[in-house]
Amino acid sequence: MGRTMKRIALSIVLLSAAVALVVFAAGNITWTPARQLAAVESLSSTSSIQPVNLQQQTDFQVEASQEVLAQLYQSILPSIVNIQVTSLSTAANNFSFPDMPSQGQGSGWVWDDTGHIVTNNHVVEDAESIIVYFSNGQWTDAELVAADPQADLAVIKVTPLADFPLQPLPLAADVPPVGYTSLAFGSPFGLSGTMTRGIISAVGRSFSVGSLTDSGATYSLPEVIQTDAAINPGNSGGPLLNLNGEVIGVNFAIRSEVRANSGVGFAIPVSVVRRVVPSLIEQGFFSYPYLGIAGGTITPNVAEQQELPDGLLGVFVSQIAGTPARNAGVEVGDIITGIDDVDVRSFEDLIGYLITSTQPGQEVQLRIYRDGEEQFLSLTVGERPR
Repeated sequence: MGRTMKRIALSIVLLSAAVALVVFAAGNITWTPARQLAAVESLSSTSSIQPVNLQQQTDFQVEASQEVLAQLYQSILPSIVNIQVTSLSTAANNFSFPDMPSQGQGSGWVWDDTGHIVTNNHVVEDAESIIVYFSNGQWTDAELVAADPQADLAVIKVTPLADFPLQPLPLAADVPPVGYTSLAFGSPFGLSGTMTRGIISAVGRSFSVGSLTDSGATYSLPEVIQTDAAINPGNSGGPLLNLNGEVIGVNFAIRSEVRANSGVGFAIPVSVVRRVVPSLIEQGFFSYPYLGIAGGTITPNVAEQQELPDGLLGVFVSQIAGTPARNAGVEVGDIITGIDDVDVRSFEDLIGYLITSTQPGQEVQLRIYRDGEEQFLSLTVGERPR
C-alpha cells in the first residue's frame, strides 16, 4: 500500500510540472465555454499566431444557410424541366446515308401557368419531337412556339398536367452585383433536378450569336452574365437564380476545352429575357433595334492607327451598314462616345443600351467624336434584318 501511494504521489508531481511547463510556454490561458459568443483572445500578446474565432453562432449561421438553400431547392424544383429532343441529322461519310434520328437534351423552366416554357434555341433547334419531363417524373409532348437564334432563346408549350400545377418562376428586377450568390438549375449530363451554387463572376460580357450577316459578321448578345456556378452540357436553357428564387439569367454556354465545367459559365441576362420572351409568345419574333453600323471598342492599336488621343473611350465606326446611321449622317471613322444620356465606353455599352432600352422607330441622340470635336446626331432607330 505504501509503495502504491508513493507512485501516485510521484505521478501527481510529474503532472503538475507538465501543466506548469505548458502555462509557462503559452502565457496566460483563458478557458472559453463552448456557448460563449465572444472571440477567443490570443494565447500571447507577443505570439505571431492569430486567434481563431470558433463561435457557436457560426455553426448556427451555416445551418441556417443550408436550410435556406434546401427550402429554396424544394420550392424551385417543380418549375424546372428536362427537355428531350429528337432531330434528324445526316451522317457525313464516303457513302450517302439517309437522315438518322439523333437525341439531345437540355433544360427549361416554367414561364407561365398556361404551359409556356423557356429554354435555349440551340436545345430545340431542328427538333422533330420535344418531350418535357417534370420533377415528379411525369412527361408530356411539347411544341415549339418560337425561337430567336440571336438571343439563343426559345419558347415551347405543353398542355398543363391535371394533377401537377405549373409554377412559373419570377423574374428579378436586375442582375445582382459581382460577388453575389448565383444558383444554376438544370439537367447536366441528363442528371435532372440538379442545383449548383456559385457567385456572379462578371457582368457585361458580350457573345457572338446567330447566323452570319450579309457582310460575314455576327450580331452580339449584350450584358451576358459570367458565373462560376457549375454549368455543364445539359444545363442549357435552365435558369440562373438569385437567393430570392428569381431568374437573373438563362444558362447557355461554358468556356472549356473539355466540354465540362471549368468555373466559367455564361447566362443570358434577365434584361434580354424580359424583352424577348413575351415578344416570342405574342408575335413569334422579336424586333431588334438597329443602328446600321459595324465597329468595335477602341483599342490602343486602333487609337494609334487613327491618331486618336490616348485614353479615348468609345466605339470606332468601321462601316456604315444600314440606313439609320446613313440617314443620321454617321461617318466611317466616327467615335461614338454616348447614346442619349448613357456614356459609351465599349461596344458592349452601346448594344446593351440599344437592345434593352430602345425599340425600332425611337429617336436617340448619338454623341460622337469627329475631327477632334464632340458632336451630336439625331438617329431614328431601325429594325435589324431578320
